[in-house]
Amino acid sequence: MGQWRHVDQPIDSVDSLFDTDTPQTPAELAASLAPPAAPGHFDELRGRASAIATKSEARSQELTPAWGQFFEHLGLDGFTDLDRRSASLERQIRDNGVTYNVYADASGPQRPWSLDLFPLIISPQSWQQIEAGVLQRVRVLEGVMADVYGPQQLLASGLLPSALVQGHPGYLRAMHGVQPVGGTHLHIAAFDLARGPDGNWWVVSQRTQAPSGLGYLLENRLSISRLLPKPFEALHVQRLAASYRALVDGLKRMSPAGADSHIALLTPGPYNETYFEHAYLARYLGLTLVEGSDLTVRDQRLYLKTLQGLEPVHALLKRLDDEFLDPLELRADSRLGVPGLLQAIRAGHVLVANAPGSGFLESPALLGFLPAITKHLLGEELQLPAVPTWWCGEQAALQDVLPRLGERVIKPTYPGPDSFNAVRGRSLPRRALDEWAGRILRGGDAHTAQDYLPLSQMPTWSHEPQSPRIVPRSALLRVFAVCDGPQSWRVLPGGLTRIATASEEVATMRRGGSSADTWVLTQGPGDVDHTTLLAQASRAAAPPLHRKPLVTSRAAENLYWLGRYTERCENMIRLAHLTLDCLNGEDQSSRPLLAWLGDLAVRNALVLPDVPAASLAPRVFERSLIAGLGGHNGVASVGFNLRAVKLTAFAVRERLSQEHWNMIVRAEQEFSRRCLEDIKGGDCASLDAVRMLEAASGQLAAITGAQTDRMARDDGWRLLGIGRYLERLGFLAASLAHGFETGSVHDAGGFEALTALFDNTITFHARYQQSREVAALLELLVLDRDNPRSLGWVAQALEGSLAKLASSDPEKLRELAQHLPDPGRWDLAQLCTVDEAGQHRQLIELLQQCTSAAFTVSDEIGTLYFTHSSAPEPVRGA
Repeated sequence: MGQWRHVDQPIDSVDSLFDTDTPQTPAELAASLAPPAAPGHFDELRGRASAIATKSEARSQELTPAWGQFFEHLGLDGFTDLDRRSASLERQIRDNGVTYNVYADASGPQRPWSLDLFPLIISPQSWQQIEAGVLQRVRVLEGVMADVYGPQQLLASGLLPSALVQGHPGYLRAMHGVQPVGGTHLHIAAFDLARGPDGNWWVVSQRTQAPSGLGYLLENRLSISRLLPKPFEALHVQRLAASYRALVDGLKRMSPAGADSHIALLTPGPYNETYFEHAYLARYLGLTLVEGSDLTVRDQRLYLKTLQGLEPVHALLKRLDDEFLDPLELRADSRLGVPGLLQAIRAGHVLVANAPGSGFLESPALLGFLPAITKHLLGEELQLPAVPTWWCGEQAALQDVLPRLGERVIKPTYPGPDSFNAVRGRSLPRRALDEWAGRILRGGDAHTAQDYLPLSQMPTWSHEPQSPRIVPRSALLRVFAVCDGPQSWRVLPGGLTRIATASEEVATMRRGGSSADTWVLTQGPGDVDHTTLLAQASRAAAPPLHRKPLVTSRAAENLYWLGRYTERCENMIRLAHLTLDCLNGEDQSSRPLLAWLGDLAVRNALVLPDVPAASLAPRVFERSLIAGLGGHNGVASVGFNLRAVKLTAFAVRERLSQEHWNMIVRAEQEFSRRCLEDIKGGDCASLDAVRMLEAASGQLAAITGAQTDRMARDDGWRLLGIGRYLERLGFLAASLAHGFETGSVHDAGGFEALTALFDNTITFHARYQQSREVAALLELLVLDRDNPRSLGWVAQALEGSLAKLASSDPEKLRELAQHLPDPGRWDLAQLCTVDEAGQHRQLIELLQQCTSAAFTVSDEIGTLYFTHSSAPEPVRGA
């Protein structure tokens, strides 16, 4: 293999870099490939502030020892493989469904999480400085919380301006005087750190309400450590699992029920931009993922609404801003929280992490007052300084800020609808600076200024073949302190590194930035903590603890409707296909058949009621049906129901495999696209529509296969099946009844259409050849309990599923089962009997009973399991 060519020469591929004869080590090759950081920024790769120099001088600088080891263990061959690894990383992120959506939309494409191949490497010495400083700062913030919601001595002494507390919307007066369960207010605190040109770390901001990143950084670690295993092991990178375990164990120790505590993670729901992280964390930590509607407060205690009744919740890890927590005492328009939650907290019956009311700590203005507060509370100097910060609500600070506004970053002191995004003074023209100066003079308390700090720049791997392959990008590090017991914290040895885009220096995911794994190095292999959340090998011989998984009422309801909408899609596709075949086939002269299919199409919202009947204007009816397939013209047709499948599946994404979810999204998107592009009217419209329906039918078969074979057999899955069975029972019974009422069943084409609608054409002809006997039809479609498309089998399967679902409460089972028709009492001779008017009256009554039972059981299931409104639920373990 050759050696690297000079980076200034044109690059067509990675392999083309190997064409010189000068021997180089991997570290020297990396140095020759990597341009220096921008002047004035700290160069993470070379360990020094970057200055203006010639390209050859910049690339001749040696790398830091850690980065040198990284590339040495990557090896020369590793460079040619980086493009493949980078592509593999993107594919892995996409396949794992890792997303971050600024404005999540279930009906639109999701934005994949962005992760760079190279990590941010932090030396043991740097980490010691960060760890000590972060631990000190979280102790200070805990002291501020205890004082502000207690004696308020900091306010009385003037160390903390009252405007930054009582004037901040994050301060909750309802929590004043409340001692949190476990004696700790802050269980997770995040600090955004930047390395300055001098190589020291500075605090830029802090997050305490619901800091995000703990799930994403874990996914980053798992992804990068798999792709770069040799450097990861050789550099003795500290592991993360011990901190996550300590967090959960700490919550249990401090919660009211101790080690037996039930901990839930409260999420705003799947439309939140970081919902992936919420579901990921809940799975990894073994917590119940809940939304506000899953919870209820009874007698000042918090409960989870499940299919088996109310389950007590003793601790709540919230990923929700405080103002949305309780609509009774906070935002009345919030549908994300739990009415009465604050009262349960005040009563000491539930631990909430973090304790509500920490929002004021996130104000950037507070950073300027923490040095004096630290000395007052701890008698210590701050070990980890913050970027110099001025709150413009003070006259002295205002006079200091305005003359040098072009060198500052202007930030809003308070959050809210009237707040603004941070503004860098150096990026503003003179006129804009004067306008900002006027705003600050008119409302100084709403503005905070910070010194501009050039962010350090770390190496990133570029996909662009004509650009330098290793590109420096500005980076911001978010570090987490987690509580492992009362008034005790530890710093997670790593963090979420956010990387700015090439066009701007703001490192944020909201503006299209990327992320990187964070490697905290240890002194040697003996210092690496190999704690895992997996079961220990020493305990393998012990019988595993079997816990019946909890299924929340919200998840159960969405799974139930996922089953119904999936079955409804299949029914609509089959009915639409049959109707189009009839309108363009040999049977279009059969009036009973046209009347039957036309009525079914209208009843099932394939066609609007004001469209002329199929028997009167078949072409008009056909065009209306085709035009409505996408569900955009006021009809609840196939496209409408496919979107309903996606929406209900979106609400329970944490229960679906990524492949299952991808199939649902692909089916809806492809059907919608074909409706818009492929069907253009004219003679080929019907053929295009049939092909489109056939493709959707195949995709739905894959979706139902995933539902059947790839989901855990818990009560949620049983409700999904019950939803399918009820939908099938109601649709097929009503269709068969109408086939007899219109006389279509006595027509040759109608007879065939009935067996096709029941998806039993092959079975019928294999069993009865060319028979057109009504008795044979009813035996297969109504009585056969081995045929999954017969009414007898559906009723039997429904009863069996309900029995397993309600096994803990036989009374519920009896109440539900009594609504279902009993196939054991059905008699073929009676069903075939014709009355004086020539009608199969007993058959019609049975089919009407089946249809009515589908509606009644559906309503009863909603009352018993979803709304919990029929009677007081059993409460266990309170």
